[in-house]
Amino acid sequence: MAAQKINEGLEHIAKAEKYLKTGFLKWKPDYDSAASEYGKAAVAFKNAKQFEQAKDACLREAVAHENNRALFHAAKAYEQAGMMLKEMHKLPEAVQLIEKASMMYLENGTPDTAAMALERAGKLIENVDPEKAVQLYQQTANVFENEERLRQAVELLGKVSRLLVRGRRFDEAAHSIQKEKNIYKEIENYPTCYKKTIAQVLVHLHRNDYVAAERCVRESYSIPGFNGSEDCAALDQLLEGYDQQDQDQVSEVCNSPLFKYMDNDYAKLGLSLVVPGGGIKKKPPAASQAKPDSTTATTAEEEEDEYSGGLC
Repeated sequence: MAAQKINEGLEHIAKAEKYLKTGFLKWKPDYDSAASEYGKAAVAFKNAKQFEQAKDACLREAVAHENNRALFHAAKAYEQAGMMLKEMHKLPEAVQLIEKASMMYLENGTPDTAAMALERAGKLIENVDPEKAVQLYQQTANVFENEERLRQAVELLGKVSRLLVRGRRFDEAAHSIQKEKNIYKEIENYPTCYKKTIAQVLVHLHRNDYVAAERCVRESYSIPGFNGSEDCAALDQLLEGYDQQDQDQVSEVCNSPLFKYMDNDYAKLGLSLVVPGGGIKKKPPAASQAKPDSTTATTAEEEEDEYSGGLC
């Protein structure tokens, strides 16, 4: 079966090259027909699991389409070549070709397809090179934002923020979450703004920047409904505990369902949050800790009677 498909692919390659030849009666190559044959060859090689040959056929198809000024079809062929490289576990090279395809989609005037290609590339590389994935997702978000497709843009920014947090790139993460908040506020999704405020505060505290965390909460009072929400109350309690070096209070807030059921990356930030000074809880005055028992009270009264007349 594989041998048959390989032969089929080779036949299509031969036909394609024939279409590209010129002669006395044929002055111009037939790029359209050649591209079609290269595309058929790529499918045959792919079915035979000959991914190297399939990739080469896709690249030849792309060049033929470019020569025919068919940018959209050329981009598709480059994207397919990238997917063949993915099958060969050559992910950086695959991403490079898909990026090239996305640029051609943009040039062709199809930004949605460009954005989807970039997102696909980001997913391919995310576990291998998170930094590259961040760059790709940011590009995708920019394309969607330029097209005023804010919901798609903010979804991609969310991926960016989580990857930055995972990589402990907290300065960049704080900036990215702020962009998310701005968009959610623009589309009037206020409850999600509250959640992003929690995420932002956790990031600022991991940056050891209490002032920025406090300012973040204060600025969020302008978001309708935030003041008086359970998110606001929890953040006030969290900041109070952090400022008072009360690890128990901080841990209690971060272990609450409100924090634990956030996106996993932010939930982990909460669970790993340690207050300054090693988390030593400030003890309240002894008098306010507990009521003395009856024995202690009696002893105290006897001592008071003994010295009631003074020391002399």
